[in-house]
Amino acid sequence: MPAPLPLHPPIGNHAVVLTLPVPPSVNHQYATVNGRRLISSAGRAYKIQVGQLVWLKLAQSAHRAHLLARLQSEWLALSIRFFFTSALRRDVDGGLKIAQDALCEGLGINDNRIVETHLYKYLDKDNPRIEVHLTPTSRF
Repeated sequence: MPAPLPLHPPIGNHAVVLTLPVPPSVNHQYATVNGRRLISSAGRAYKIQVGQLVWLKLAQSAHRAHLLARLQSEWLALSIRFFFTSALRRDVDGGLKIAQDALCEGLGINDNRIVETHLYKYLDKDNPRIEVHLTPTSRF
């Protein structure tokens, strides 16, 4: 298995790398209201929390303007390492959509720029989290 990313890596001028909370399970991300599928209160709260963490990290970066310009204009690769408390209770892909949406919304970019995705699943009973790496790619 690939080595985990450092716990709290900095945001550089070429990538966004940060540690975020584990998203709610698929069953808790959405709710059906009057026959319509909507994001649940847990899903909305997760997106708000991620947005705040993203902007906190960006505020600490001297390269934020350059980085955001690159993320808004280039194709992107996303890597997410999921660290769950149990190996069998969660699917590796169940948190992808909401984590991707929350990260991209927090950065103010459209997630349709992501053309490459890598997902990894680990077990960490004491410190559940996701480690995210978003970088421009020359894939296209």
